[in-house]
Amino acid sequence: MPRPALWASIAETLTDEIAAGHYRSGDKLPTEAELAGRFMVNRHTIRHALGALAEKGLVHARRGAGVFVAARPTTYRLGRRVRFHDNVLAAGQTPTRRITRTETRPADGEEAKALDLRPGTLVHVVEGVSLADGQPIAAFRSIFPAGRFPGLLAAVTETGSITAGLAACGLPDYTRQETRLNAALADPVLALPLQVKPGTPVLRSVAVNVDAQGRPVEQGITWFAGERVTLTVNP
Repeated sequence: MPRPALWASIAETLTDEIAAGHYRSGDKLPTEAELAGRFMVNRHTIRHALGALAEKGLVHARRGAGVFVAARPTTYRLGRRVRFHDNVLAAGQTPTRRITRTETRPADGEEAKALDLRPGTLVHVVEGVSLADGQPIAAFRSIFPAGRFPGLLAAVTETGSITAGLAACGLPDYTRQETRLNAALADPVLALPLQVKPGTPVLRSVAVNVDAQGRPVEQGITWFAGERVTLTVNP
């Protein structure tokens, strides 16, 4: 009976070590060079073994950072009061958000309709990536009426939080009026911040949040990495 390829044996050893808890969810594995030294093989063999682990969903690579043990899927509730920070904490993970874009521009037709504005009215745009235990779970784009929240972009930049930014602008609470969900595939632009391969399934959420009087305050579009998030819907 032929012996298994060396890379397969290394992959099996690393799989057993992950299962035994030697490397926990979110931990960074040793570098290719370190693993090559440990197993006394070349880096190509290590790369092949790590590729096998990635295909099984046990690890994922972060560009420029290394290879990490895949985190368990984050349970994310969709309800009237959805707060990213609270959701991820409730799942027993550490939430962080990376803001990648803030700008003010005219609203397009869809945005204006969602926010009950005239097309061309100025809106604030905030884009970024939501992470749980350092792993991207969603990319988001939030649209706000600029006339109502003139200082919002500065507040979001300072706090790193949309909820805190809105509170600083005089809106302490808001609720979700509606949510629409549809499946999609990540294009190369979306795949980059989510750190997935182009063509990976994602779940797209389009929501409208309103104030206590029912006036729209935010249109939020979120692209969830399908394999990293379990969505639950609460009334």
